[in-house]
Amino acid sequence: MISSSEQQAVDAAITTRRSIRAFLPEPVTREDLEQILQVAARAPSGTNTQPWKVYVLSGDIKQHLSQQILAAHGDPEVARQHKEEYAYYPNTWVSPFIDRRRKVGWDLYALLGLTREDKAGMAAQHGRNYDFFGAPVGLIFTIERVMEKGSWLDYGMFLQNIMVAARGRGLDTCPQAAFTQYHKIIADVLQLPASETVVCGMALGFADHGKIENSLLTERETLSGFAKFLD
Repeated sequence: MISSSEQQAVDAAITTRRSIRAFLPEPVTREDLEQILQVAARAPSGTNTQPWKVYVLSGDIKQHLSQQILAAHGDPEVARQHKEEYAYYPNTWVSPFIDRRRKVGWDLYALLGLTREDKAGMAAQHGRNYDFFGAPVGLIFTIERVMEKGSWLDYGMFLQNIMVAARGRGLDTCPQAAFTQYHKIIADVLQLPASETVVCGMALGFADHGKIENSLLTERETLSGFAKFLD
């Protein structure tokens, strides 16, 4: 049994989580990082397989990875040679999913003063993913290639635990599928075993609340829109 105050703290950690796209340079302690990951590892997984692996990056190695990816991303011809290993998004978009995708994109660009014609500005904003939006810590997540779809579902719960545990310590995050395009560069820089595939990246640190992009609050479907209660 948990108390009302404990329930409120858990709910607050969940509901205040948002994707932060500008971070302060303030460092995150090793103790906090270890505690966040240890807490997150209590995520459930089928027959306790625990399929997650995490590479925690800071300092020179994070900067080097960012530089290598940004160099490739900045050259359209080179960027086209890099493809995702798995399909994160559908090949065919339908409503309401495409509508939600477009809205969050244009809402963000509107805050930043970017118009539909400003392709360079939008590309530059997308490129900020690869610097982990200035966060002092970057996380790269991998999974063994032998694992199947169920383990990927388990992985999502682990990722959510990290983000909630971070909020409980006053930290913020941004999960980033954008890194999957450059999995070959990541594998080379981090010397990943060939048996591992990149799941995603994540920025972690203290939000810079002075940046307007961090004022973006995405909408959520109403309860009646996604849940059916059957008696």
